[in-house]
Amino acid sequence: MVRPHQQRELRELWRGARRSLYTSRVLPTTKPSSASTLCLRYGPPLVFATAATGYLVSSSTRPTFFQPTLLDGPQPSSWFSVGGFSKRHNSTSSGEPETHISSSDAERAEGAQQKPPPQTRVAEDDGKKTHIEGQQSAWQTITKKITEAPKSVTSLGDSIVDYVIPSWAKMLPGFIRKLQSELSMEPGSLAEEIWYEANDPEINPEIIWDASVRVSNDLCTEEKQFRDKRQTFTKRGLARYLDIPEDKIHPDDVPIIAMCGSGGGLRALVAGTSSYLSAHEQGLFDCVTYTAGVSGSCWLQTLYYSNITQRSHARLIRHLKNRLGVHIAFPPDALELLSSAPTNKYLLSGLVEKAKGTPDAEFGIVDIYGALLAARLLVPKGELSVDEYDFKISNQRRFTDDGSQPLPIYTAVRHEIPLAEQTDTKDPIAAEAKARREAWFQWFEFTPYEFWCEELEAGIPTWAMGRKFENGRTVWRDNGLSLPEVRVPLLMGIWGSAFCATLSHYYKEIRPAVRGLVGFAGLDALISERNEDLVKVHPIDPAAIPNYALGMREHLPQSVPESIFKSQNFQLMDAGMSNNLPLYPLMRPGRDVDILIAFDASADVRTDNWLKVADGYARQRGIKGWPVGAGWPPEDEPVEELEQDLDQASAKSEEQVQRKIKEAEERDKARRVNGKSKDLGYCNVWVGSMEERTSTDEPPESKLVEEDWELMGKDAGITLVYFPFMANPKVPGVDPKTSDFLSTWNFVYTPDQIDSVVDLARTNFQEGAERTKRTVRAVYERKKKHRLEREEEERERRARWKMRQGMSGGRRVGESDHGDHFS
Repeated sequence: MVRPHQQRELRELWRGARRSLYTSRVLPTTKPSSASTLCLRYGPPLVFATAATGYLVSSSTRPTFFQPTLLDGPQPSSWFSVGGFSKRHNSTSSGEPETHISSSDAERAEGAQQKPPPQTRVAEDDGKKTHIEGQQSAWQTITKKITEAPKSVTSLGDSIVDYVIPSWAKMLPGFIRKLQSELSMEPGSLAEEIWYEANDPEINPEIIWDASVRVSNDLCTEEKQFRDKRQTFTKRGLARYLDIPEDKIHPDDVPIIAMCGSGGGLRALVAGTSSYLSAHEQGLFDCVTYTAGVSGSCWLQTLYYSNITQRSHARLIRHLKNRLGVHIAFPPDALELLSSAPTNKYLLSGLVEKAKGTPDAEFGIVDIYGALLAARLLVPKGELSVDEYDFKISNQRRFTDDGSQPLPIYTAVRHEIPLAEQTDTKDPIAAEAKARREAWFQWFEFTPYEFWCEELEAGIPTWAMGRKFENGRTVWRDNGLSLPEVRVPLLMGIWGSAFCATLSHYYKEIRPAVRGLVGFAGLDALISERNEDLVKVHPIDPAAIPNYALGMREHLPQSVPESIFKSQNFQLMDAGMSNNLPLYPLMRPGRDVDILIAFDASADVRTDNWLKVADGYARQRGIKGWPVGAGWPPEDEPVEELEQDLDQASAKSEEQVQRKIKEAEERDKARRVNGKSKDLGYCNVWVGSMEERTSTDEPPESKLVEEDWELMGKDAGITLVYFPFMANPKVPGVDPKTSDFLSTWNFVYTPDQIDSVVDLARTNFQEGAERTKRTVRAVYERKKKHRLEREEEERERRARWKMRQGMSGGRRVGESDHGDHFS
């Protein structure tokens, strides 16, 4: 039996042999004759045929298949043409093509490969180029661009750099100069090998798959199929979690539960992993349909769905202990991983593909940052066991297609500042003021299935990220192929690029650390006055991904800004710039989330009230059921007397309503301290309302849920369970507000520090574990109650209908015993 590491070694030998064939011109770089055919793998083993050499070189994923075969005359009858390429098959008795897959192929298909999507067209060889493009000057631009990228940091001036730029970014110029030797296109170089494989559909099958832009607010087909399959697992998980016999649970009663983590760099990564592990140990994670992340929580999901951790949060914590003891930009370690096999190819593939495939590509610090992050996080302790399937998000569908794992949602934002559109205004001052008011963030989400933006109401398959689109269709390159899917390292850089924040965001981050400085009050006032200017300035450029909306002005909503149709790329950054909790994707219509469990490890959960920020979003989008007013109560405002009960409809009498309101008022008074409300606890629950409002007044703010009956109302909406990451006296010595190592900009954690963060997050979860279980039980019982009521109403309706039919002389022809009509 060939072991996995031996298979990898054999594949490397085979790829080396193919490169030797290429350099000896068995695969020509010149235009082949008309009789020659370039044959690409589309299921069967890969075959290259060239009339120029008269040889047919066939292979499978097993590198031991290496046998040159003389090819004389026309193609054998066992070949048929597919869109300009040829594909080999054997005929069956039925006359249909029969695809043969080797055992290695089967293992890949079962464990990692996704099936080709339905094709409206397949890439065509236009005769200009074959499998390898000729040498171009475009490659020389990448080293220049990457070398110049850090200049945007130092150009700000030392005083600003010291405050707002991570220290690792200042080391980039020297680091990149050392890396340039690896990033050359000399024969036999790593970059040449990467580019060769980027054009090999055996390794990157998506480069011959056609893709188009899907314009719709509905969930994509793959996600709908996932939801159907996931329900089987969540029903089973709910039965274990609530200790209910599985056969007693109706599928319609199973709540859709989403779990999300906040941004916050390694702090959010470590704390979030511990929270998820705690939820897993309680059985709650098995009930979850979606997970979503911002920044460090996106890294969490990336690692969880990798072969490094094998879908185990406990393994993930052990992995972090092995990998976080060294800074991501520590030159010796980083250079070793980026310049030696096998890690270098996986870490640098995205950079090479972007540089060679898109000559006008925009490179910056985020690209390098992503490679450094991946070198630290996506490489296991045993570096030789790095797995190539961990470097594409679409490969994560091998864990979600059967519904056995929650669907991960990754997030990023684009900052729309419409200054350019106001330049033709007669009053430039008024135009600038208007632009500041109208600036906003557009949210993009990434799943293993789709890369989508709600403001565009459009998306593309995840495997198509990185290629160019025009008028909603793929723009094929000159050789008839597309670029491979954007690699995970670049995405990790985008998701965690908090340093691409505006100067206003930077100031919010450092404000707590400089409060004790002499003269701070005057500085604070000065900066606050200029906040409207600071909110427009990004000291570091965000990363760029090709814009799939080009040429689609007539197909997208009128609200889409003009800049979308003019920009070649989307400039994307850390979604924490807009909201440090990924609430918006989980409020998307169609996902129908009943319970949202949020683990917030933001820098200061009390002052950055990210739950409150979602109120405006919910009103703007018309989201029903969001608990308006959820979050930390203002420090300078006493809690108002309880005027309305969240669930009066569930009370059996007016007296019961009044009694419950009075009890709630007494509890509310007990929480007061000197006329001000106390901070929230370790576990806090709110519930929204689906009640239709006829007035234009603002809806009343949701109150903290104290009793389970408050979740049982007929008009109850989204239930929000909020776990803020804050100090706990049961875990002394670690405080997110005062512990220096918990800074967002810290990239080094010792094993002891990881243990302290894990203990704090675990202890905080335990404080609310029972409360959370009661909440899930209450929502389950509510859904069950409402289903039974609907069924009873339907039975009564049918009974009344039958009675009316009996009084009128019986059934008419064409009616069933149940009163149903048929044709």
